[in-house]
Amino acid sequence: MEDLSPFLENIKRKISLSPENIALLTTAFQVVKIKRKQMIIQPGFVARYRIYVLKGAFHSYVIDDKGNQHTIQFAIDDWWLSDYNSYVHQTPATQFVEALENSIVLQIDHQAEQQLKDTNWELATLFRLMAEHSAAYLARRIVSNLTQSAEERYNDFVVRYPKVVQRLPQYALASYLNMTREFLSKIRNDKVRKK
Repeated sequence: MEDLSPFLENIKRKISLSPENIALLTTAFQVVKIKRKQMIIQPGFVARYRIYVLKGAFHSYVIDDKGNQHTIQFAIDDWWLSDYNSYVHQTPATQFVEALENSIVLQIDHQAEQQLKDTNWELATLFRLMAEHSAAYLARRIVSNLTQSAEERYNDFVVRYPKVVQRLPQYALASYLNMTREFLSKIRNDKVRKK
């Protein structure tokens, strides 16, 4: 049996649920083990699950017409992920979501989530708050990409997510920050030299 306390703490930071609703919520999620390099979402297939990372690391990305990979999102322990456009609208996904480490996730399928939201205002509020947090994160990311230099984006990421940086492959981090691996190496080397 997996320890669900990180998941429950994550929920508690968003909303205070009654014990009955905590029980309803936890029984709606299932525990799934994912192997490193395993794809859990792929373009063309509907993203059926909203996923909470209990332990592990993932990245979601798209591939452009030149074959270049563009990382959209990372998710490590205590983060949520999906191809949200696909999940919310139940249309074919446009992103790949791949495990960067052997991982354990909790997942809820779309239909179960809808049923909880339709029948329980407290759980509907929880999912609304989660959507608001996701929208705010995306807005920050867009503004950062439009207004900051590559070095500023890297520094901001390191400050916000110091534990994440150590767990990510350089190619994925460079892609997320919209720079080449070589430029990311140069930024990191310059930082080491300045110490």
